[in-house]
Amino acid sequence: MQQLVSLFKNNTGKSNPEIEFIPSSGSNRRYFRLRKDDFSLIGVAGESRGENRAFIELAKHFHRQHLNVPQVVAVSDDEMFYLQKDLGDLILFDAIKAGRSTGVFSHDEKELLHKTIALLADFQVKGAQGLNFDVCYPLSEFNRRSINWDLNYFKYNFLKTTGMDFREDWLEDDFDRFTDTLLDDKSDTFMYRDFQSRNVMLVNGNPYFIDFQGGRKGPVHYDVASFLWQAKANFPPDLRDELILTYLNSLKKYMDVDVSDFLERLRQFVLFRILQVLGAYGFRGYFEKKPHFIQSIPFALNNLRELLKDGFDEYPYLTKVLQEMTELKQFADVKKRELEVRVVSFAYKKGIPDDPSGNGGGYVFDCRAINNPGKFERYNNFNGLDEPVIRFLEEDGEIVEFLDTVYPLVDNHVKRYMDRNFTNLMIAFGCTGGQHRSVYAAQRVAEHISRKFGIKVVLIHREQNLEQQFKSRN
Repeated sequence: MQQLVSLFKNNTGKSNPEIEFIPSSGSNRRYFRLRKDDFSLIGVAGESRGENRAFIELAKHFHRQHLNVPQVVAVSDDEMFYLQKDLGDLILFDAIKAGRSTGVFSHDEKELLHKTIALLADFQVKGAQGLNFDVCYPLSEFNRRSINWDLNYFKYNFLKTTGMDFREDWLEDDFDRFTDTLLDDKSDTFMYRDFQSRNVMLVNGNPYFIDFQGGRKGPVHYDVASFLWQAKANFPPDLRDELILTYLNSLKKYMDVDVSDFLERLRQFVLFRILQVLGAYGFRGYFEKKPHFIQSIPFALNNLRELLKDGFDEYPYLTKVLQEMTELKQFADVKKRELEVRVVSFAYKKGIPDDPSGNGGGYVFDCRAINNPGKFERYNNFNGLDEPVIRFLEEDGEIVEFLDTVYPLVDNHVKRYMDRNFTNLMIAFGCTGGQHRSVYAAQRVAEHISRKFGIKVVLIHREQNLEQQFKSRN
């Protein structure tokens, strides 16, 4: 600590600064904020001289290239301590918290994401121009050895911890084929390697990149996969597609891009990145006992399940092992939770039903404008599930037209909730007594949703004291 205080004094002329420890989620480096009067700098105490030197030299080069990185202002003689400009406390990960939590990203959140991924292309290309890759640590380029390290990291720190029985020689055969594919396209660009929203700081709304000390020469696809398939990012597919397009438009400033080839290669790197982070989560979580990494495992497994739906025919045994792994009993509770739709019929005079999920309900449809069987005494002892009432409503036709407008609205809502991994949606139909029109409408809509989407539907006719469940077929 005294070394950081001395560096601060030599750089600012100020003694005895206030020192604030800044927690870091995964790094072994220690970060401190040193303040005195109008001066505020970030002090870093690193455990690896080689890693420190890589960050310091890369930061200097990127700064000369006019890229948004923290400027290093002072370094100790042994390179174990250094000071950099203070960029504040706001990271992109926190700025998009609402979107990550709900799967629905606001205009401002999307704007930040588009701005960030557009700058990634600049960073990868301009950052590599004139860079001596020998300063990179521990390797100067993405090569067979680095891929083997990461695949074995996954195998030993995650896969083997599951207790699965597998043929290691067959798995290694597919690892070799996988490695050949990943190395098929040589590139002179800078590969950030850990490009994710936790490593992007926001200064006056502009993204600044940090923690790039593990970067090296390598393909651009790796960083796109890291960013868009970050375990806790929770980006819906349509937003991912938008961000990929923004990235490609930025990359095209520097090189010709075959979009279909890029997307196919990107898919390979998404698989590689997911395996790499599972290895890291296994080591950091299971062996180093850091809860943040264990909490991320379910999200990474869900990304892997989605990716495996289309399979990887070129790696048959690897695919088989991964599919079996994601279905293991110990991971059953971390599967992506499915949407449950609650459909309720009710009487307005007894109040709109509460949503027990705590989400505040969804749609409430008013059926009172529809011709009412209840005004005829002969229907008093029947409800909307009985044939006489069904015949009356369908022959009259008003409720059929009403539901024809409801179905598309509900379908779109259910689909978007499924895309965004939401778990609860409530749809309620009310009429005067909760006996005829609302019961008929709720029954038809529940059956429609179950038939079309195959998800769990809970149907409640509140005033009739009736409940029915349609089980998930997924």
